[in-house]
Amino acid sequence: MQEKWLLTGLSVALLLLGTCSALYEDQIKKFDWRGVNVGALKQSRVDLNHFQPRILVSTHEGVVASLCVKTGELVWRQVLEQTPRGDIKLLQVSGFADDSSDTAAAPVGSNMGFDMLTVQGHAPALVRGWNTNMGALEWEWSIMPLNTERAQDSLWFYSKSVLYHVLPAWRSHLEVTAYFASSGHSTGSTSKVMASWITPESCSLSGTFYVCVDGKQLISLDLVSKTGQVIRTSLEAEPKGKLQVLAGLHGVVIVNGKLVSVNKEQSVCSSLQSSSYAVGSFNYRKILAYADLASGILRINAVYLDNCAPATELEQSLPFPEHFGTPSLNNFDCKQKRNGEGKSCLFLFGTSSESIVAVQQGRIRWSREEALANVIDSQFVDLPLADTEGTLESEMKGKAGDFTSFERDIASAFLRRITTQAVQIRSLFLHVIGLGPPPTDTQRAGLVRDSFGLHKMLVLLTRAGKVFGIDNISGKHHWQLYLPNVNGFDNGEPMRLIVQRSAKHFPLQPLCTILGKNAVHDNGVLYRFNPITGKAAEGGLIQLDYKIKQLSLLGETEKDFIKGILLLDASNKVHVYPQHATPLADGMYLYTADVKTAELSGYFVKYTGGQLSSTHIWNARLGGHNSEQQIIGVAGKNPIEHVHSQGRVLGDRSVLYKYINPNLVAFITQAPDATHKSVLNLYLVDVVSGSVVFTMTHRKVRAPLSIVHSENWLAYSYFNEKVRRTEITTIELYEGKSQANSSVWSSLQAPPMPLVERQSYIIPTIVEALRETITERGITNKHVLIGTASGSIVEMPWHLLDPRRPIASTTQGREEGAIPYIPELPLPTESHINYNQTVARLRNIYTAPSGLESTCLVVATGLDLFVTRVSPSKTFDLLKEDFDYILISIVLVALTSGSLIVKHLASRKLLKQAWK
Repeated sequence: MQEKWLLTGLSVALLLLGTCSALYEDQIKKFDWRGVNVGALKQSRVDLNHFQPRILVSTHEGVVASLCVKTGELVWRQVLEQTPRGDIKLLQVSGFADDSSDTAAAPVGSNMGFDMLTVQGHAPALVRGWNTNMGALEWEWSIMPLNTERAQDSLWFYSKSVLYHVLPAWRSHLEVTAYFASSGHSTGSTSKVMASWITPESCSLSGTFYVCVDGKQLISLDLVSKTGQVIRTSLEAEPKGKLQVLAGLHGVVIVNGKLVSVNKEQSVCSSLQSSSYAVGSFNYRKILAYADLASGILRINAVYLDNCAPATELEQSLPFPEHFGTPSLNNFDCKQKRNGEGKSCLFLFGTSSESIVAVQQGRIRWSREEALANVIDSQFVDLPLADTEGTLESEMKGKAGDFTSFERDIASAFLRRITTQAVQIRSLFLHVIGLGPPPTDTQRAGLVRDSFGLHKMLVLLTRAGKVFGIDNISGKHHWQLYLPNVNGFDNGEPMRLIVQRSAKHFPLQPLCTILGKNAVHDNGVLYRFNPITGKAAEGGLIQLDYKIKQLSLLGETEKDFIKGILLLDASNKVHVYPQHATPLADGMYLYTADVKTAELSGYFVKYTGGQLSSTHIWNARLGGHNSEQQIIGVAGKNPIEHVHSQGRVLGDRSVLYKYINPNLVAFITQAPDATHKSVLNLYLVDVVSGSVVFTMTHRKVRAPLSIVHSENWLAYSYFNEKVRRTEITTIELYEGKSQANSSVWSSLQAPPMPLVERQSYIIPTIVEALRETITERGITNKHVLIGTASGSIVEMPWHLLDPRRPIASTTQGREEGAIPYIPELPLPTESHINYNQTVARLRNIYTAPSGLESTCLVVATGLDLFVTRVSPSKTFDLLKEDFDYILISIVLVALTSGSLIVKHLASRKLLKQAWK
């Protein structure tokens, strides 16, 4: 019996050994890289005099972190819960309080002190104490408000080891509760302060003072004062916008760029006028620094708070790059220089482009591009050819495009080729002796297309309107530009990044276009630029005189190979940019979708008499009889996708043809339900004809929702509330065993309704993003990339998600290569393409084909950025790294020599036989 168990154990071990795979140490970060971010700056504390100088920050993304003073690199980072629970409302650092009696030191024998205290969220509100040397959480406590809706507007402040919670009841009163900061015990009952003038638009908390605007006066209350006296302060003019608070001073606010104090014990320099202020210390005196940007020059000045005398030692000016946007001084600190000659100050700025910039000694010490924490669109752009390859490309294109080439003889073509190669040899010789033309900027930066098309320019568009050009192999930022006052569209749609011309049309430069909405008057905005250099091209910034309702990409023009952009405005008129591509819009179809009402509309575009017109041809209402359903997901097919196989071979050797409708779009709606809590509906709609091809309903399910649509299949994930787990449903559409039309698809003459295969699977994690792999010709197997809430990216083969997986193992299933159905999807560690490079707050995954059919380029975005490549069918078109070139060379030489010797011997043998 023991021998039997031993043999069984050995068999299992051998089977497991055969399936093991791993990532070798020398492969780490060889084909991938990760960028780690913290998000847009919210609060900061610069400490240069600590035994370990550091910069402590909190961000709008719910992150607390420590940055290196010299380089800006992360020392540690803690990613808190997502908004609204992770919204940081207070950052209090021990030793930075403006009151000298404020301390966070713990009693002897206690562990309830803190280096840094944060308050986040509102229902519940979490109070946490941190160790700033390691970023470790030391303690926490929470409070749950009785009224969660009112708690959204709650505020917090810290004074003399006591933490105060301020809960406003608009146009009524304030409820102030004091807690011991370390333990969370209340110091007494909640005090109610009557204040009928408070409104959410006009009030702010400045230290211990609650300040509100009422016309040309400020009405304020000292929340720690026992008298509860109402303080009224007159203003010169009515404030423009909401009050701004000056951190570090109690009762000081910024009104129209000037400082106003409602605290009698705190004097300010009311004559100053600036866009941003910060309070610090210099030479053991409180100092007020302020910074302004004018004509591209950033000027930093400072005054002493006690007498408003200028601190000339801190005055400095420096050129400020335009791509940073408008700076705002957040915090600063000074320390003694090493040589003892004066002090050096580090100023920390947050900018409108969501960058963090450190300025020291009249120059930018370092900067962090935190706009990359909110990427909304991405494109991989081919790099330009080298000069020699470009010359050959131009020659070949000239021959292909010249229809009079029949008149040319072989001799002229031969002379042209010899002349071209002579010029190339001459250029090489001049380059060797140092007299050749200097390399271009792109060549100097190494931006030249490689043989396999793996080296590309990664263009990233961010929510702040900042655009980056990044090397997808090294991660180097080659250029960046900033578009101020440009936002996303209505209906919750973000800005769009479109490639109008690729780098394949030498010598024409590639062209990209950003489409958005003007933040001032809501009209459309186009920005056209070269994605390789980041410079404006062909008109640059174009301000439209209408609102953009929908857009679509047209085919390439014969003149300059530009793909025109078809725009539908708010009055249903159509426009094309550039205008010479207008004829290509004839016969196009457009659709619009209203997220709130779930109403779809279809339009037909016609070009007659040199004018474009649109006709409303169909309408579909997916909102139900009471219009409660709202669209929460839309997924079309990738326009550059190629379908290699039009059918699937069955076990009986017949073919089941795929339902490949390029105009099919998936819409998912969600609505509350009295019986099932929440209902999810899927609609597959042909957006040319407006017909609903398929619909399906899921009950007791809710978001988070992710969806991917490709070829003839669809996969989407959701949370099942009934069994409290995440599930993935897959759908495949087939025409049947015969095709209606094997060459051309027409939605107006579509085949009968498709055959639908569907299946659901259980996945043991929360899904944040889904994306299919895509290759140049579509020959490689399709895999689905699954982004999880833990920051992993799992590469899932489609045969595991196949809805045709049989319930039991059958002969037909084995003939098709289908795996028997198991509801649980495996997540093996070797399928995680980012191994231990976790992508925090993962939101989207973008894919693009490379020059190799086997390889797909991937970029995952979220709080972090991760770029890599995947090979779903392995690298069948590429030699392995450990390929033995010496051995194959020896074999080839031996075979060639052997064939020559054998040929000689055979000829001698034939000669001898002929003489016999």
